[in-house]
Amino acid sequence: MNMHGKRWQLARKALTLAFFILVPVLLFSLLKNLDWQEVRHALVAYRWQTLALAVLVSACSFALFSCFDLIGRRYTGHSLPARQVLPLAFVCYAFNLNLSAWVGAIALRYRLYSRLGLPVATITRILSLGLVTNWLGYFILAGALFVCGLPRLPAGLEIGSNGLRLIGVLLLVLAAAYLLACRFARRRTWQLRGHEISLPSLKMAALQAVMGACNWALMAWVVYSLLPDKVGYPTILAVLLISSIAGVITHIPAGLGVLETVFLTLLQGSFSKGTLLAALIGYRAVYFLLPLMVAGLVYLVLERLASQRTRGARSGSTG
Repeated sequence: MNMHGKRWQLARKALTLAFFILVPVLLFSLLKNLDWQEVRHALVAYRWQTLALAVLVSACSFALFSCFDLIGRRYTGHSLPARQVLPLAFVCYAFNLNLSAWVGAIALRYRLYSRLGLPVATITRILSLGLVTNWLGYFILAGALFVCGLPRLPAGLEIGSNGLRLIGVLLLVLAAAYLLACRFARRRTWQLRGHEISLPSLKMAALQAVMGACNWALMAWVVYSLLPDKVGYPTILAVLLISSIAGVITHIPAGLGVLETVFLTLLQGSFSKGTLLAALIGYRAVYFLLPLMVAGLVYLVLERLASQRTRGARSGSTG
């Protein structure tokens, strides 16, 4: 084994140890900060049909997001089957939402993919393409809504409606620049710190845009389904997009408090505080906590299967 291989092996062992220490600590912190009595009261107040619709839309969103890694499979050309890729991506997304991108999107994805035999360079390309897919969809939706003057901002906010429209224009320009580069760029591959970065085809980039935008739209539909029909869906979508970027900027796991603050500030004239909080608590329970519980079980299964494959490979090599 060469020096690079030994370093990667040591890094994997250190990452595994850190991961098994960090994840339980973050999970405990997340669950400890939740008011479970409040969650129960909020959910009991809804009709079961409303909650069933929210769960169904959430499931569609997670299924769609998991398919981002199938685009990554096509982009990188690796041969892992969809039955291995999809549950892995689902687990990473659920942990990402609740415990931050560093745990879910990065550490967990590197761990699980490497245990399936993918090299670091391939995992990095899958991760990068997924991030671009997510934010390309965000730029297109947010840009279009902001340019149209949504959401209507309360008086006194420093950015103002004109500032929000300018941000919308910038987002649309960036999204268009990516799509045009995928179509017309002559140089399509770069080296960055030893990693190869390649532009996808325009067809793949268009698929990224559609899937990314649809996932954000489904997330907003969950919130919309839990609120009374007083405000149009585009407004709810625009507010969710603003709250999501605020959560990313503050680096708070699951955006605790950020989501509620943005919704209360921007929709205070349309809904009562109690109605908004009940809907957002329901959204957290259905879109964050429920998938996290399922993902925790799926993760344990994936780890067990990976351990079995490792033991089988070792016994095969010594037999």
